[in-house]
Amino acid sequence: MTLANLKLTAAKKPTQISAVIQRRNKLVMRLREQIELAKAEQTGTAYMPTKLRSVTDTETGMRKQVAVSKRVKSWVFTADNGKLCVNVRYGARILELAKGKTAIEVATAKELIATFETICAAVNAGELDAAIDAASNQLRSGFAK
Repeated sequence: MTLANLKLTAAKKPTQISAVIQRRNKLVMRLREQIELAKAEQTGTAYMPTKLRSVTDTETGMRKQVAVSKRVKSWVFTADNGKLCVNVRYGARILELAKGKTAIEVATAKELIATFETICAAVNAGELDAAIDAASNQLRSGFAK
């Protein structure tokens, strides 16, 4: 009679997530990397995330997983006026945040983390879905024959 205390439903776990959610998750993951990179720069440490890479052992011929450091490029740059600016990238493409605007100006390096978290919230809210879709379609059109 323990199950009588629980609310039972006939819900099924979705096997696939939509392309929009998948793209949002990809961008949020990259934004989290940028947040960690900005935190590391403020504290004066190095941020070196790792990824698994399959390599073949030359002696035995067996494939094994090896953790290697992953290169993370900063999206922050210094503009002509000397202020810090942030580009939001989806893959190699720079997203257009508003009509003709591709960068966010930040006054100091201390504001970088808050700016990245604001962008992350905007992505989760779906505000950049059109820009992400445009970048994805542009990339996909390069593979068309």
